[in-house]
Formats: sequence, C-alpha cells, structure tokens
Amino acid sequence: MPPRINYSTRSSIGQILQRTTGCQRPTAILLQSSKSTSRHYASASVSQIPLGSIKLPDNYIPPTQPPSARRPDQRKTQLLRSYTALLRSTPLVLFFQHSNLTAVEWAAVRRELRAALAKVPPPVVGPDGEAPVDISTSIELQVIRTRMFNVAFKIVEFFDTEAQAVKPNTYTHDLSTTAYETISKATVDESSVYGQISPLLVGPVAAVTFPAVSPVHLATVLQVLAPTPPAFPAPSRKKSPGYYDPTAQSGLQKLLLIGGRVEGRVFDNDSVKWVGSIEGGVNGMRAQLVHMLQTAGLGLTMALEGHSKGLWLALEGRRTQLEEEANGGVKKEETSA
Repeated sequence: MPPRINYSTRSSIGQILQRTTGCQRPTAILLQSSKSTSRHYASASVSQIPLGSIKLPDNYIPPTQPPSARRPDQRKTQLLRSYTALLRSTPLVLFFQHSNLTAVEWAAVRRELRAALAKVPPPVVGPDGEAPVDISTSIELQVIRTRMFNVAFKIVEFFDTEAQAVKPNTYTHDLSTTAYETISKATVDESSVYGQISPLLVGPVAAVTFPAVSPVHLATVLQVLAPTPPAFPAPSRKKSPGYYDPTAQSGLQKLLLIGGRVEGRVFDNDSVKWVGSIEGGVNGMRAQLVHMLQTAGLGLTMALEGHSKGLWLALEGRRTQLEEEANGGVKKEETSA
C-alpha cells in the first residue's frame, strides 16, 4: 500500500512547483552563464603552457643559497661556519690538549666547571646604574676538530671580505670559492696570530670560550682546569667535594693548558695567568692603566722640572756669587779709605 501524503505536504509541494515554473527566465540566464563559463574554461585549457617546458636558466643562482666551494648540507661545512663565527665573536679562548677523555670524564669535568663558575659573584653595578651581563652560564668547554678549526682560523686571519667585495660578481661568505682560493694562496708569517698558534693545534684539542674578557671568570677556570698554587689554587675538598671524585680527577689530569687567544692576540701560559691575576676584573685593569699613565706623566713632568730647576739653581748661585764678590770689593775700598 503506497504511503499517504497529508495535506500540508501537498500544499508545500504545490508551492515549490509554482516557484519553479515562475522562475524559468532566471534559469535560462544561469544556463547561459554556465555555458559561457564552460567556454571560457575550455579556451583557458587550450592556452595552458605545459609544465615540462618551464625551465630555469642554467646560470640561475637562488638568492638564499649562493654558490660555495663546499656542499652546504654537509656536517663539516656547518662545523666550519660555526668555528669562523666563534673566532669572530669570542674575544677570549683557552686551548687545552687532552688525552682522549671518556664521555663520563668529560661530564664530570664540565660539572665541576659549571659548579665553580656558579659561585662567582655577580658583576657590580657601574656608576651609570647598568649592571654588566653575567657570563657565567655562557662559558663553554668543547672539543674541537683541529683540521676544520685550522681552516676556519685561516679564513678569519687571511680572508678580508671588504677587500673582496669590491670585485664584481664575487661572493664573500666563508664557504665561497673566493675564500678557498685566498687561504690556499696565503703566505703564512710566523709572527702572525695563525703562525703562532697553528703549531699548538695538533692532536686532540679542547677549547674554553668566553663571551667577554673577564679576569675573575678566567681565574676560576684556571683554578679548576689548570690549578697552579699559590696564584690559582685548586678548590678545597670541603667546598667542592665533587672536584676530588676519582672520575673528575682522572679527567682533569688529562688536560694540559697550551695557550690562549685574547682580543686577537696569542698568549702563552704565563700571559694567560697574568690576565687571570688582574684584581678587580676589567675595572681593575682600567684603574691600573690610568695609574700607569698618571705615573708616567708625573715622572716625565718631574724629570723636565728637575733639569730646569737645576739650571735655575746653578744660575741663581752664580748670580749670588758675583753679587757677593762685587759687594766685597766695594767694602774693601771703603775700609782702606
């Protein structure tokens, strides 16, 4: 038996049919517009360029990836870039020769180094009211790849980007062919920074990097990694019991300080210790410099005044002597008369 349709449903269906029959013209317009649209799409599909014919020129260079002498996706390439950035941005670097420490020994050494640096008092607020940045958490001990570090040191030392930028169509980044050709043709002078420090970068080497020159933090690092009493004594067993842990002591005995690089200059062990022995940090160094300049100026002034004063005393004495002789002769003549 077919389903029954009630009255409300019949009336709604009738209204829909009336609306549909009453809107024949807009329907024809929509059909015409759809036909024109389909014709437009048909003409567009005919004029499309095949994707296979789109090709970049052979000499196209993407702006985000300039050409380089080394493959930029390799780990050695990124390591080279990190070393060049480290040498340009780090004013103080200490180099240690290590005898193949184990991972546990490296962890123990870094632990004691962080603990000692955490005990360094925070910097004092300057006269302008601004406190210097605390660099204790930014000092790092890392093992370097001497061969890649050697190449990075050559690039920083001998490759001048400003001089090469004048040449047309020349790339001046650290991985460019220009940088590679420059360091290949460079003549190494023994008096240069690279010539002085390259003989030390042989074998397994580790580096302690400082983001700023701070004698206080340098002294702390020397006390932990290269203690030399009485100037840089090792931490006491009471204050740092972990320092005397067998694993930490085994790792520390395999470290040997071989030199450093301070503000672009090579320092030997004694010079590095002299920087670490400056009292008061950078402010103390400035005070010593001001005192030295004042003392030198005072000594020069006294030396110049001494010569002129001696000459004045000699001339004054001679004048007094001549006056006495002249007066004495007059007195003798008066007495005889």
